[in-house]
Amino acid sequence: MTTHPKAALSVNVNKVALLRNSRHLGIPSVLKAAQICLEAGAQGITIHPRPDERHIRASDVVELAQLMKQWPDREFNIEGNPFHQLMDFVRIYRPHQVTFVPDTEGQFTSDHGWLFPKDAEKIKPLVQECKALGVRVSLFMNPEPEQMIFVKQVGADRVELYTEPYAATYGTAAHNDCLAQYINAAKAALEQGLGINAGHDLNQDNLAKFAQSVPGLLEVSIGHALIADALECGYAATVHGYLKALGRPFSN
Repeated sequence: MTTHPKAALSVNVNKVALLRNSRHLGIPSVLKAAQICLEAGAQGITIHPRPDERHIRASDVVELAQLMKQWPDREFNIEGNPFHQLMDFVRIYRPHQVTFVPDTEGQFTSDHGWLFPKDAEKIKPLVQECKALGVRVSLFMNPEPEQMIFVKQVGADRVELYTEPYAATYGTAAHNDCLAQYINAAKAALEQGLGINAGHDLNQDNLAKFAQSVPGLLEVSIGHALIADALECGYAATVHGYLKALGRPFSN
């Protein structure tokens, strides 16, 4: 297996917002969580604002956008469905990266990627708009090699491979075959000149093998498992653990 020590860690802070929203006290602070994770060496912050604001609120986007200006070498990634309110945030704040995800408004969590060629016509103009704004575009995709040519055709820069199936089979007899799908999808993406991100249910147990096996991996976005670990170990120690799993030495 070939290691990819340059794969970046982007911390999704949605679950911090979800816990905060269960009361009206403003704690835990989403802004403080992001700040600590950046100080601990995370290469980026990810948020997924949804129309019902059940976790990240519009006010969080404002505050985090201001915070990220203080960290010009770190990435601000806003993800979500571009046919909801996502494009409003992109137009105003121009994050480093936007990740288009085909979820519904009330969906519990993202559970599938875009399907091409069916989705191509509606996505392409929004991809072009984001790129005109100077925003890198990543598309949330299932690990299907034949889909990567369409990602390139609509003008996206990267794919984010949906890794729940990888995580679900980790430690089982089906795992190697599942991992092979991601390796093949990554190779197909690389052949199209696309960058490769990944996310969903990655954790400290399964991350290292994924990062060591999948060629060209540039970034992982991790939220639920990382925040769960942080409840027990603290943000900084947890970020250091994930950086170690990526084969990435800690640095400020």
